[in-house]
Amino acid sequence: MPTLIDLRRRIRSVQNSEQITQAMKTVSTAKFRKAQRTVQEARPFWHLFPELMNRLAYWAAAGSHPLLLRRDEKKVEILVVTSDKGLAGAYNSNLLAAADAFIVEKKKTAEVRLVLIGKKAVNHFRKRPFAADRTFGDRTDQLGREKLRDLAEFLMRQYAFQKIDAVYIVTNEFKSILAPRIMIHRVLPLEPAPGMEASAALVPDWEPGERRLAAFLLPLYVESQIHHAFHESQAAEQAARMMAMDNATKNAKELIEDLVLQLNKIRQAGITKELLEIMTAVEALSQKG
Repeated sequence: MPTLIDLRRRIRSVQNSEQITQAMKTVSTAKFRKAQRTVQEARPFWHLFPELMNRLAYWAAAGSHPLLLRRDEKKVEILVVTSDKGLAGAYNSNLLAAADAFIVEKKKTAEVRLVLIGKKAVNHFRKRPFAADRTFGDRTDQLGREKLRDLAEFLMRQYAFQKIDAVYIVTNEFKSILAPRIMIHRVLPLEPAPGMEASAALVPDWEPGERRLAAFLLPLYVESQIHHAFHESQAAEQAARMMAMDNATKNAKELIEDLVLQLNKIRQAGITKELLEIMTAVEALSQKG
């Protein structure tokens, strides 16, 4: 049975842990609100832009831009976005499990190369036999627009120079506070929008011309999809950590209540024992008298 001093030490330790988890929850809540605002403001653009580009891919001639060329997938680049830190429940483990399954499937028919964002992804794939062309494993929450644009330009160069035949993104999309949704989608090549064959006669009159239009819109599209994946991941991460720290705080409070109850029982047992000893001594003295 633990002693009173052991219980008091454990209660203090759990109280310190509770203060830490409560502080982390507060920080994650503030970061989540900022990330959620960014995602909600940009989602209409992020979600509608691919549909527009799929229409462009159907209308424009394949030779209008190198990014419109479609080839058999012999080499693919997969961008995996995780967090730098843990303490976010199953946020990283579920994503990495889905990424592993997707990579194994692609490995059957194509050579797989990786771009990794987040220390968890870098450490996870370090021991696996896949080449990583770019890694961002430190302070990824501070990745700015310039670095993301540079990454988009790198992927576009790889595709335009036929070093890769497709670009995929694996990330967590913020669905709700309770759980994110794992998102796997292809950025390049573009797929013609379904049902466009019925409107084949409605080819638009290009202004200022399909080549100039494709040269402007396609890089913007690739960059926007990387921004989409990154910011959705940031919002989902902070939501997952906020919930994990909230649960940890509740568990700490319950544990403290149980420990205090156990402490009180031991103290009460000690007091009862001392009273019995006093009463026994008094009784013994009275009998001698």
